[in-house]
Amino acid sequence: MALVETSLSGRVATVLINRPEAMNAFNSELLEVLIAEMSALAVNKDVGAVMVTGAGRAFGAGADIAQMKDYVPEQGRAYSELGQKATCIIEEMPVPVIAAVNGYALGGGCEIAMACDIRFCSENAKFGQLEINLGIIPGWGGTQRLVRICGPSFANELLYTGRMADAAEALKWGLVSAVYPKDELVPKALETAELIASKSAAALRNIKLATARALEQDLRGGLRLEADLFGLCFATHDQKEGMAAFLGKRSPDFTHN
Repeated sequence: MALVETSLSGRVATVLINRPEAMNAFNSELLEVLIAEMSALAVNKDVGAVMVTGAGRAFGAGADIAQMKDYVPEQGRAYSELGQKATCIIEEMPVPVIAAVNGYALGGGCEIAMACDIRFCSENAKFGQLEINLGIIPGWGGTQRLVRICGPSFANELLYTGRMADAAEALKWGLVSAVYPKDELVPKALETAELIASKSAAALRNIKLATARALEQDLRGGLRLEADLFGLCFATHDQKEGMAAFLGKRSPDFTHN
């Protein structure tokens, strides 16, 4: 059984985290496979969007505690860097990535979800950074992305208390953008992925780059980047096709370049 199962339908890739017997806890082997799968999708020109979900009752129940319980500091840092490599590859994908959180997203599972561009969840989903209960801190971006997504007060509460937030609370604080009944979650996520994949891949890449940099610089710097990327769009076939289709009152036929 593959630890990560990847399939392609049209221009949408589905990535299934597939270690249900351990509630999809991320040991080093699973992280390495996830990194390899996402890296392959990143260079596949036939992929326009990616949907990530988990097998069984969890999206991801965190890092593998059994693996790391006897680590020394150097091993702990290496494990953190491996998890950060996985989250950064997801975050820096050239196409949008949607997380369909189908249950528990705890610790590293929450960190993997937060690296995705869009997060949907099922009504039974639970989110949390529970590391404080283990005497450690999040190591795969939890202290950084949770603050950026939800703001410092809510993020610090979760980080300091190690409690779980349910789907309604996650929606309230912007950790997810929609909540669905469990059996509707993946179809809704795929529907959104298919809509995104139908858009210009060239324009999507530029949007991802601009929004990723939005919190890394002041407004003036962000506006300069936006103007640069806006200008570059006019060197693409998709811009010419999109505007010709609009003026001709027809649907565009993007070639994604």
